[in-house]
Amino acid sequence: MRSPRGRIRWVICGLLFTAVVLSYIDRLVLGVLKPQLQGLYGWTNSGYADITGYFQVFYGVGFLLFGWLIDRVGPRWGYLLAMGSWTVGHFAQTLVTSTAGFVVARIPLAFGEAGTYPSALAAASQWFPKKERALAIGIFNAGANVGAVVTPLLVGFIVADLVLDWRWAFIVTGLFNIVWLVAWWRLYHPPGRHPRITTEERAWIEAEPADDNGRAGFLSVLRHREAWAYMAGRFLIDPVWWTFLFWLPDFFHTRYGYDLKSFGPPLVAIYILADLGAVAGGWYSSRQLKRGASAGSARKRAMFVCALFALPVMFAAQASSIWIAVALIGLACAAHQGFSTNLFALPGDQFPRYAQGTLIGLGGFAGAVGGFLASKTLGALLDKVGSYGPFFVACGVAYLVALLVFHLLNPRYRDVKIAQ
Repeated sequence: MRSPRGRIRWVICGLLFTAVVLSYIDRLVLGVLKPQLQGLYGWTNSGYADITGYFQVFYGVGFLLFGWLIDRVGPRWGYLLAMGSWTVGHFAQTLVTSTAGFVVARIPLAFGEAGTYPSALAAASQWFPKKERALAIGIFNAGANVGAVVTPLLVGFIVADLVLDWRWAFIVTGLFNIVWLVAWWRLYHPPGRHPRITTEERAWIEAEPADDNGRAGFLSVLRHREAWAYMAGRFLIDPVWWTFLFWLPDFFHTRYGYDLKSFGPPLVAIYILADLGAVAGGWYSSRQLKRGASAGSARKRAMFVCALFALPVMFAAQASSIWIAVALIGLACAAHQGFSTNLFALPGDQFPRYAQGTLIGLGGFAGAVGGFLASKTLGALLDKVGSYGPFFVACGVAYLVALLVFHLLNPRYRDVKIAQ
């Protein structure tokens, strides 16, 4: 079939992209403010590691819950519940000042943001056939990098340029969520019931056999080694991304003396590169598919190329200037996003739709566990040694290790049959 008349699916993709942008803005405001709050309230690196680490614990538990929930209520209600919860947690951060207080305030933020990717991936599975799905995932996955680009500029403008109290950074950014919730409620419907979709576009989406009817529990999904391949990949690579998000402002502050007014441009450059990597990773595997490659071959080729591009970040801690460090970290972030775009395609490629949310939840939980361990380890390392060097070495090799484990567990990349 030729690409159809009608572009409602890309409007949906735009909403998903915007939601991911907002989720990353909300989770990163605290990281940008960390040097200032550390000076104001005497935080230690281990205390900040508690904030980021326990956020990931509750995020992981929330991933399990939302993965199960999305399979039952669908992405429309799932996203409304997710963003509603994280907006409450986002505003709650204005009420505390201690690291323990932020741990508690960010619990609803973590639970709600855990619903971002299960909802988005379920919506992409509803609205995009396999030949377009990786590209759509790459586009909305790029929202993470846009959020990371916007956050230091926006927070710097609010706190440093307007000379407002740090709490206003949470208030202003939280208001954007309310606007999005209204737009999502009005514009998102499943393809079969959307009032504005064309007949051609619906036929394009529904050309693949439907398998929406059914339920899959955690145990029925975990019986398949393909599920463990997805979970292992998330466990090994998610900690890299999480640590970059929460700790890069501190790295630039401690290593190069940058502050709230000056580390915005380096962060912007890094996440623009990451944006390009997200789209390029999805584009490359989609191009391979259109040329006749199998799904497994296309995904793994793209992941291997991305893993090679991540290797130079091992030398970032020894970079003589901040912009050399930015180039190395930016390349690794681009590699991560391209790698994860293809990893995120596995549930839609191999599992029936009624099991995808459950698998996505399990993968998110595995990634959050890895992120918790990495954050606690890094906080203790910095308090005792004061060096980011070992962390960057681990980042460089993580993707090749992840791909090796992924291939060993999932060598044939075949469709999985799940007992309902």
